[in-house]
Parts: sequence; structure tokens; C-alpha cells
Amino acid sequence: MASHKDLKVWQESMDLVVSVYETVRFFPKEEVYGLTSQIKRAAVSIPSNIAEGAGRQSQAEFIRFLYIALGSASELETQLELAFRLGFIADLSTFQTKMNYIKSMLSNLIKSLKN
Repeated sequence: MASHKDLKVWQESMDLVVSVYETVRFFPKEEVYGLTSQIKRAAVSIPSNIAEGAGRQSQAEFIRFLYIALGSASELETQLELAFRLGFIADLSTFQTKMNYIKSMLSNLIKSLKN
């Protein structure tokens, strides 16, 4: 791997961040420092941790950061579900599909690095 940018999971998670930012623009203004901020941070954390782990000097550290990215993906999934239940997001299915795909790729990458 030449760069973390070559990883499909990094590319997909970057696309997810863009989608998240586009969506939360329409959240209520009173949520700017609440749920909106948390959702943005969790989304950004996924590709950021993939990149940081890839930049580390050991495979064990890379795996550790991939687990952190996986945790951030689960956190984001929960926050998006909450936004849906609060009526801030009309349709959650696109996000669910993207999140499942990213979580699956992260899990598969972790497994392949462990073997």
C-alpha cells in the first residue's frame, strides 16, 4: 500500500463525511453545538483514524487505529439513528447502507492484517 488514500475503506469513509456534512446543514440551529457537532466529529474520526493508523510504523498500531475507526463508525451509526428518531433525517436507509459497507470493510481489513 503506497498511501492510506489507496484504501477503498478510506475513500468510502471520506465520501460518507461529505454526505454527513451535507445532511447536518439542515439540522435545527440549536443542535449546532450538540448532536450536529457530535455527528460531524464521529464521521471525521473514521477516515482520520484509518489515515493515522496507516501512517504508523507497525501493523499492530494500524490494527488498533482501525478498531478505533470501527468504534467511531458505530458511534456515528447511533447518532444518525437518534437524528432520525428526532425527525432531523427523513430517510436513514442510505446512511445505513454506507455504514454497513464501511464497517464490513474495516472488519475485513482488520482480519486480513491479523492473518
